[in-house]
Amino acid sequence: MEKFREIIRLHELGHNQTEIARSCNVARSTVQDYLRRATAKSLSYEHLQQLSDSEAQALLGKGKRKLTASPETISYEQVHRELAKKGVTLALLWQEGLNTGEWSCSYGNFCRRYNNWKKRHNLSMRQIHTPGDKLFVDYSGLTVPVTAPTTGQVTQAEIFVACLGASNYTYAEATPSQALSHWIGSHQRALAFYGGVPAAIVPDNLKSGVTAPCRYEPGINRSYHDFAEHYGVAVIPARVRKPRDKAKVEKAVQEVERQILAPLRHRQFTSFTELNDVMGEYLAKLNSRIMKGYGLSRRALFEKTDQPELKPLPMHPFVFATWKTARVNVDYHIEVDKHYYSVPYWFARQSVTVKMSEQFVEVFYDHRRIAAHPRARSPYRHSTLPDHMPPEHWAYKHQSKDRFMAWAEQIGPHTKTQVSAIFDKHDHEEQAFRSIKGLQRLATHHGPQRLEFACRRANAFGMTGLRRLKAILKAHLDEVPVGAEESDSPSIDHDNLRGQTYYS
Repeated sequence: MEKFREIIRLHELGHNQTEIARSCNVARSTVQDYLRRATAKSLSYEHLQQLSDSEAQALLGKGKRKLTASPETISYEQVHRELAKKGVTLALLWQEGLNTGEWSCSYGNFCRRYNNWKKRHNLSMRQIHTPGDKLFVDYSGLTVPVTAPTTGQVTQAEIFVACLGASNYTYAEATPSQALSHWIGSHQRALAFYGGVPAAIVPDNLKSGVTAPCRYEPGINRSYHDFAEHYGVAVIPARVRKPRDKAKVEKAVQEVERQILAPLRHRQFTSFTELNDVMGEYLAKLNSRIMKGYGLSRRALFEKTDQPELKPLPMHPFVFATWKTARVNVDYHIEVDKHYYSVPYWFARQSVTVKMSEQFVEVFYDHRRIAAHPRARSPYRHSTLPDHMPPEHWAYKHQSKDRFMAWAEQIGPHTKTQVSAIFDKHDHEEQAFRSIKGLQRLATHHGPQRLEFACRRANAFGMTGLRRLKAILKAHLDEVPVGAEESDSPSIDHDNLRGQTYYS
């Protein structure tokens, strides 16, 4: 008791437990035990000095132990149930037991004995499954070889298994792999098999369905999320390395392996259709077998419990699509399977999300769709929508002789003649495009009427080209009538002038 008094004194002086244990030459756990008891009884060093040793021992539960308080009388099962309640700790339960006289052991002994009891009793919570609530899905560890009859290539078929929680009604099928398309396809066929949709699906942390395995916030694959959204179902992945979270499907996988796959181990299959047809026959027998614990078959229990509670299937089938992130190039196109699709030009150099289905390619930015194209299979080609192009690119892309001639005709007949002459001057139509775009610029700067008069003068003197027209407009010769020079200078009749007959 002297050491106990010293422990309390040093504690009140502010020393930590390690220093107190070294000073009093006792274990640190002993210091911790005494301090817990003193705190629970609100004992101070001053109060302790007023008590005798026997009184202090009785108050702190450190006196002679009673036979009725032996550790064997502690109901650790009750302690385990109490710990499941929020805020309840072993320290609290130990102190409550001291107060009521149920035990007088130290806190350290209490914890050690509880942990030893817990190891001997591997407890698991019994799950209560509500009808129509959860569908558990997983793959079997066993595979079935499927041999192609023409090439002889062997594919190990993966076995997908689904099981409803309340009725244990089981579905199983074989697929070529556990890839995302097969994973979601198996879900679709399973829901069609059940004829309805449960409230939640509980998968394992398979990479096809769960992109970021985590005990608390698992990440769901985007395509899997689209599937869940289409069917109006929640996806609740099982915890990592916690098979009891999906004990129903673990048992269903065991039944499928024993009742379906084991009897088929000596059979040869040449197609997945053949394998699934045979599995369907054995699956019907499995679901029709009476379960001893229920006195009903899986099918009968399904019709009684789960089936009435399932939500109806959607009217339209789910369209499988994959997602990826892409960066828009400077030419406002993204690449999907070596084909290039356009997006509005103002999204150039931005990061976008691409949804790829069998029929369409859709592009999203900030959760909004900004482009949609029919899926193209030709590599290294472009799918470009006119609305996605900048105005100058659109104008350049749509340049043609017919468009330029139609523009010239709107300006006037002399302009049309000049444009036609420019085209005749070049061997290739596109060589004339730049000159005619220069004419359009002149029309914008000087006005269509002056350009028309300039073209009239150029045509009259057989001049063709942008440079000639610019010179005429700069000198304002377009304002001078074409026949003005000859009319202003009258003909002179003079003896020194030779006539036509002089040279004959």
